[in-house]
Amino acid sequence: MTRSETGAPESRSGLDSWGRAELPEAPSTKGLRLFRVVGPGFIVLGASIGSGEWLIGPTAFVKYGLSLLWVTTVAVTLQAILNTEAVRYTLYTGEPIFTGFMRTRPSATFWAWTYAVIYFFQTGWPGWAGASAGAFFFLFMGRPAATGDARAVYLIGIAVFMACVVLLVFSGRKIERMLEILNWIMVSAILGGLFLLCLLLAGPDHWLSAAVGLFGFDRERGSFELMPPGADWFLIGAFAAYSGCGGVINLTLSNWVRDKGYGMGQVVGFIPAAVGGQKVHLAHAGSVFEATPEALGRWRGWWRIVRVDQWGIFFVGALLGMALPGILYTSAIARGTDMRGLAVASQLAHALSPRSGAALTVAIAFMSVWILFKAQLDIMEGMARAITDLLWSGSRTIRNWRGGDVRIVYYSVLGAIVVWGLVALSLTQPIILLQLGANIAGLVMVVSPLHVLYVNTRLLPPPLRPPLWRRFALVFMAVFYGFFVYLWLLGGLTPDPSKGFLFALPRHLGLS
Repeated sequence: MTRSETGAPESRSGLDSWGRAELPEAPSTKGLRLFRVVGPGFIVLGASIGSGEWLIGPTAFVKYGLSLLWVTTVAVTLQAILNTEAVRYTLYTGEPIFTGFMRTRPSATFWAWTYAVIYFFQTGWPGWAGASAGAFFFLFMGRPAATGDARAVYLIGIAVFMACVVLLVFSGRKIERMLEILNWIMVSAILGGLFLLCLLLAGPDHWLSAAVGLFGFDRERGSFELMPPGADWFLIGAFAAYSGCGGVINLTLSNWVRDKGYGMGQVVGFIPAAVGGQKVHLAHAGSVFEATPEALGRWRGWWRIVRVDQWGIFFVGALLGMALPGILYTSAIARGTDMRGLAVASQLAHALSPRSGAALTVAIAFMSVWILFKAQLDIMEGMARAITDLLWSGSRTIRNWRGGDVRIVYYSVLGAIVVWGLVALSLTQPIILLQLGANIAGLVMVVSPLHVLYVNTRLLPPPLRPPLWRRFALVFMAVFYGFFVYLWLLGGLTPDPSKGFLFALPRHLGLS
């Protein structure tokens, strides 16, 4: 008699029950060997630097000041906790957290469709490719893009978008490994480059403003200012959600962890590349281990790796990734400037060009291109990977399609993403697409911490469940992001029809 026949908790929503296996031994983390076992944190950090840290964050800082960095302090702390809790489930089962969600009621199908739709509405807008096109335009034309250049920027955005697709198709044996290597290079080079640029071009007062801004203090006004008066809540809500990473991208960390082979991820398989990748069996249901004293000892080895990956790489990198661009942008562009437009990605290079010289101006513009291109690559791949996992786990028909080769499913999903992306790029300016996706990420951050908490306290054995302080942090995270979602939807603490998204939506749809 199987566990599903006896009513095992993990199979009550319609998925097959877990298998049983031994938890593999965690690799050594002594000395430089640590750098061989961390990596997923670099992928999620690379995705975060390209949206919130490089575009939305600086736009908010230039408009309202560096005191908004307190939001980043709280957001990145909470996201590191959410990330490790999502990975907790994957270490035990070998399944991404999305599959864990599908193992809760009302049904696996309900949650599969819910999270697939949410994923689409958050990251299906290729704003990163579109924004990088503005920086490409600056590199080739020597000036920021204007309204009359919209067609040229759109075509460049398409080229960038398709370049991401080519990289994913020809990524070698294992897509996760390719992304990890690229992000090791990008994060190290970008954060190092930003630090040097801040030393060269920003004065001590800007460094001090950022340091005290992490706690909400505004040096220009000489007081704590947590929320700017008359704020644009569409921008502030986006900034809060994309401080760190945001929404479904945080949850996709568990997919990359599975493919990296953390914990029981070594047992279930991974998603290989289309070209150069062999056919690999990817289990549609995870395998779990008995929580014996020996297994718990191995668990602690894996948990140390997760803590280093998230607190040592993601947490520190996300704080620096938001603060350093903030220092640089606010030293070059006057406070109160609204940077949003076709040229948003080239604003920094253009503003610094009078005092940085031609070579440094080109380097800054190229940095913008690379950051946004890599963010689009990571987010496109994460979306295809997560939706593939949802379909693979939830549908026997899809698992049997074309001989059970998961590559066929993955690249079919990727193809659908590409078709929509080409349409979405023509709808509006890239920065608007990014803000829309970021605010939807805020909604995800209200729901997903509570869902992760439910999964980890109901499906995991007692010795592996999160401690009380982590449970409290997940609830607080839902409240924290719920506050910003409320401001975005209603336009302020007191509902304001001129600013609230809920009031504006019927007008845009022609319903009022």
